[in-house]
Amino acid sequence: MRAQYSKTTKERQASLTPFIKSRQVMGVTKSTLRFYRIKLGRFLAEVDPDKATRQDIEKFLVQFDNPGNRHTYYRAIKTFYNWREEIYGKPSPMKHIKAPILPRLILPSLSRSDVERLISMAEGNRNKAIIALFSESGLRLTELLNIKAQDIDWDNHTIAILGKGQKQALAPFGKLTEKYLRLWLGENTPDNGSNIWGLNQWGIISMLRRLSDESGLPCNPHTFRRTFACLLRLAGLDVLTIKDLGRWESVEMVQRYTRSITFQDCMRLYEAVFG
Repeated sequence: MRAQYSKTTKERQASLTPFIKSRQVMGVTKSTLRFYRIKLGRFLAEVDPDKATRQDIEKFLVQFDNPGNRHTYYRAIKTFYNWREEIYGKPSPMKHIKAPILPRLILPSLSRSDVERLISMAEGNRNKAIIALFSESGLRLTELLNIKAQDIDWDNHTIAILGKGQKQALAPFGKLTEKYLRLWLGENTPDNGSNIWGLNQWGIISMLRRLSDESGLPCNPHTFRRTFACLLRLAGLDVLTIKDLGRWESVEMVQRYTRSITFQDCMRLYEAVFG
């Protein structure tokens, strides 16, 4: 009887290539592609995707003691199998595997006074404009990085952006951002077709890290995006409105970003209405 052929690790990992190409077509970021390559590369080194059962996948996941790490593998594997099912019609073994339970971490956000302090410490109008725009618009790093002068609508206080998944959208900005953007663009005329900052991704990240070291405050795009959501929530905006302003895909995502809002914060909003 002929022995059943078993794929080598290299052959299994080769099945990752068309999946990665499909994500590139969708316009996902380089960091997301790297995430899939790392997580799925490890999974495919240990598990044959064509023969994997629910038990095989659960056995793979249980080896990771850290719930957060286990959850990232779960997300990557589920996305991979959902794609296979859609493209090739192969049933996903992930359908009855529950997502690992994560602790409800309360991640930091900044107060309005924290944002003002960072702006006062930032060097030059360009850096001040970046801090103001992050906090008033909730922009992701790639969205902020790709802003061109013609994308800014000064009359309506919006910026046309290419958001997550290459979706066209509008991001709002406030008076603080307008002040420093006008000062910066008054000092510098961007090259035609280039971003308004004259910086690449690492230039912005390096600036934020220096500012974090100097101020002792968390100073990164994710913290600013949480700050944007929390400041709007503290001002009394509902989560559906915040979702639309911040271009989140679901209300649940907004709720995750605003976990630092306490009952006492909500009581202040309540008292403003009922006294």
